[in-house]
Amino acid sequence: MIQLNNIHLAFAGEPVLEGLSWTITPDRQRIGLIGPNGAGKSTVLRIITGQHTPQEGTVAIGNSTTVGYLEQDAQELDTERPVIEEAMRAFSHVKALEAEEEEITDALSAADDYESDRYQKLLHRLSDVQQELVTHEAHRLQSRTEAVLAGLGFEPDELERPVRSFSGGWRMRVALAKLLLRNPDFLLLDEPTNHLDIQSIDWLEGYLRAYEGTVVIVSHDRYFLDRMVTTIAELTHGQVTIYNGNYSYYLEEREHRRELQRQRYENQQREIKEIERFIARFRYKADKAAMVQSRIKHLEKMERVPPPPSEESTVTIRFPEPRRSGRIVLELSRFSKTYDTAEGTVEVFDAADPLTIERGEKIALIGKNGAGKSTLARILRGVEDFDGTREEGHNVDMTYFAQHQAEALNPAHTVLESVRELAPDRTETELRTMLGAFLFTGDDVFKSVTVLSGGEKSRVALARTLLHPANFLILDEPTNHLDIQSINVLTEALQQYSGTFVIVSHDRHFLDEVANTVWHVGGGRVQDFPGTYSEYRWHLEHGSVEAPDASLTPNPATNGTASKQSKQQKSGPKSKAQKRAEAKARQQAANGTSEPDFSAVNSYKLQALYEETEADILAKEEKKEALEAAMADPDLYSNHDRAKEVNADYAAIEQELATLYDRWEALAEQLTAEA
Repeated sequence: MIQLNNIHLAFAGEPVLEGLSWTITPDRQRIGLIGPNGAGKSTVLRIITGQHTPQEGTVAIGNSTTVGYLEQDAQELDTERPVIEEAMRAFSHVKALEAEEEEITDALSAADDYESDRYQKLLHRLSDVQQELVTHEAHRLQSRTEAVLAGLGFEPDELERPVRSFSGGWRMRVALAKLLLRNPDFLLLDEPTNHLDIQSIDWLEGYLRAYEGTVVIVSHDRYFLDRMVTTIAELTHGQVTIYNGNYSYYLEEREHRRELQRQRYENQQREIKEIERFIARFRYKADKAAMVQSRIKHLEKMERVPPPPSEESTVTIRFPEPRRSGRIVLELSRFSKTYDTAEGTVEVFDAADPLTIERGEKIALIGKNGAGKSTLARILRGVEDFDGTREEGHNVDMTYFAQHQAEALNPAHTVLESVRELAPDRTETELRTMLGAFLFTGDDVFKSVTVLSGGEKSRVALARTLLHPANFLILDEPTNHLDIQSINVLTEALQQYSGTFVIVSHDRHFLDEVANTVWHVGGGRVQDFPGTYSEYRWHLEHGSVEAPDASLTPNPATNGTASKQSKQQKSGPKSKAQKRAEAKARQQAANGTSEPDFSAVNSYKLQALYEETEADILAKEEKKEALEAAMADPDLYSNHDRAKEVNADYAAIEQELATLYDRWEALAEQLTAEA
């Protein structure tokens, strides 16, 4: 359990947390910690992990409780290590046990008195260490790590590359993998979806659903919050308010609670005014003195209902009205794209079908990281060479936003000067209103670009994009670093926008709100689906369409085998049996299980499989007994390599027996059902 009691914290004299008390229990809670920008969400997580010390109040965490924390940015990673090796540092405790096992076996092999107390103590400790290694499934550490990294988007040939060869977003994935593999009692995740593509977010959702501990998530991704959390903890004015439901429930319940508070407040204010009028009217009348004193005492004892919170300031921004383009905005012929790298030629698009963008289309560009989304965005923009032709339509005025544009801001400018540069005809009030929508309020607009964080620079760059009058927008991850209120502002602006746009984003709720067409990039081609993201998702899940990179999401419990099988079966039309099998595999992946299914096996073969499995179990049990006898023999430890081999065989046979027992039980149940 984690208990925060009466926490007070201020930075530079500005209070952030004021008497915050919050208890987080370890009973598999899924909590969304939300609040306006600057409310102190990340600060609360850092207080829990001991990175910040409150000026007042206490933090109580059980002695045996483990807490894992994923920050938004800085992570302590050894960037010289290969990805797989760095991720496996999550198992440092298991590696320590393996090192201890090796030390003990060396000591046993060097001993000459097998009857001594020291020798017997070493044997007992070795037994304990080996039991712990079996409990931690030490023989499965690498396969578990590979499965988690695959789920987060790493390809097998990338696992041996050093961490330093990856971008910041991919390094964050390594940090997330390490955290998940540590399996702490409490997971604290600060914007975990920022650097993930949609497929990886789907995988993370499945992983977290099966997670045995409690998860606290800070996120601006409404879709993720709606699907993941069962409790919302709203942090406002230094206090936490709990809502038992997902984000959509929170929005409704918050309005309901505020309405009730408003009614109670207004009723009490009316009562107070009536009492004050009575006191003022009869204060100096002797025959009413007792009644007046009674009313005065009543007012003094009255527990005042606080006024309802002021409504969040709503900022509405609109794109400048662009001129009307022709019906066809952009056309790409059949096209291909390859890159030459040190490892050879990388094929991104292979004779992909022609693409046409018509006036008024709002296109969501989705796909796995590395599939070619940003490459296609640059091809559409006309700044990327490719094999094929690109033709712009009549009267097309295009503007482009990408994260790297934040670094191109003039460092000599203030925030206000940066936006004024592109809109010299706008008034300062209009520009400051625009900047307010992107969290720059008051004197923030006079900050120099040089002192802004990466996220603040991105918001300035996006504000500049919205000021430019264009009828064709290409936006690459525009919602990164925006809070939910700012995303809502951008959403409304895009809904009212009369032009055409293509948006690369992993924010599924945002895409659902603004897009009317989906382009799914993968497998060297682009699939064009006319409809919203939710409609596309529904058709994908019901088999009406197949994604260009269709594969089952690897589940940590299956080590990615479902994905491999899916890729093998991807070509050609699928039979009904295949579809049923894939549906069952998807269900098992979602549940984190892989229970054997023998319902389609005839009774004769069922009996043969039952007898075969029973014979396998007996053979394995005999081998296990032989290994146990060998491990009890002191002479074994005179040969270190042989001792290590026997220990590994023992761990492996225990795992094989566990699988065989499950298989045997499933066969027995099926035979009983058919009897």
